[in-house]
Amino acid sequence: MKTFPPERIVCLTEETVETIYLLGEEDRIVGVSGYAVRPARVRREKPRVSAFTSADIPKILALEPDLVLTFSDLQADIAAELIRAGIAVVAYNQRDIAGILAMIRHLGATIGQAAKADAMASHYEERLAEVAARAEGQPRPVVYFEEWDDPLISGIKWVSELIEVAGGREAFPKQAEIGGARDRIVSSDEVIAAAPEVIIASWCGKKVRPEKIAARSGWDTIPAVRDGRIVEIKSPLILQPGPAALTDGLDAILAALKHDQKVFT
Repeated sequence: MKTFPPERIVCLTEETVETIYLLGEEDRIVGVSGYAVRPARVRREKPRVSAFTSADIPKILALEPDLVLTFSDLQADIAAELIRAGIAVVAYNQRDIAGILAMIRHLGATIGQAAKADAMASHYEERLAEVAARAEGQPRPVVYFEEWDDPLISGIKWVSELIEVAGGREAFPKQAEIGGARDRIVSSDEVIAAAPEVIIASWCGKKVRPEKIAARSGWDTIPAVRDGRIVEIKSPLILQPGPAALTDGLDAILAALKHDQKVFT
């Protein structure tokens, strides 16, 4: 970094954008991912410089950033190109709730707001504990979270953990431990055998079609399909490992698990 705390930051994924806005340091952001939608005003205020696995490197360099924030191995090539161009890059790789909280604290410290970030993370920890405590002793419906429909990809760990916090039971706990989406592919027969009582779907970049899920061969025997409990959660709420998942994402899971909830007929 040329300066500390950095004055010109480019965020190539949405969770770091939201975190910096929540910390009140949005004036430091000079460029964002095209997927950044939280808060809504970010789309009016900040230039978009990347998708997820691709980025406009000349546009980023023209912004003269002190720091670029990236996420996961899927942005490794972007990070490498920026590093070769002499740009400071921080690459996060949080895949669970603990990692999300650590990212918030680390990013806060990086931009000179360590105390505020720690307070934010502590607040989320307290809320998670309160929600989990309310779920203790209650019936725990089996939940299948579908991250993609072709092939079928089950939920990543932070989603699985939030399902458990909310009072559900993850249908595919072993797959949830695996970071890579390709390694979380499940078969239609496996989902049928798991007999989920609730299906939550979030397909990044496209609208979930509950009627198509219900129409899959053999899925009429699944309790969630039989009872009309197929719920979409918009991907910005649950598929970004940051504040959204711990707040509105968790609330959406809680709503989906309500025992009287029937959302698809």
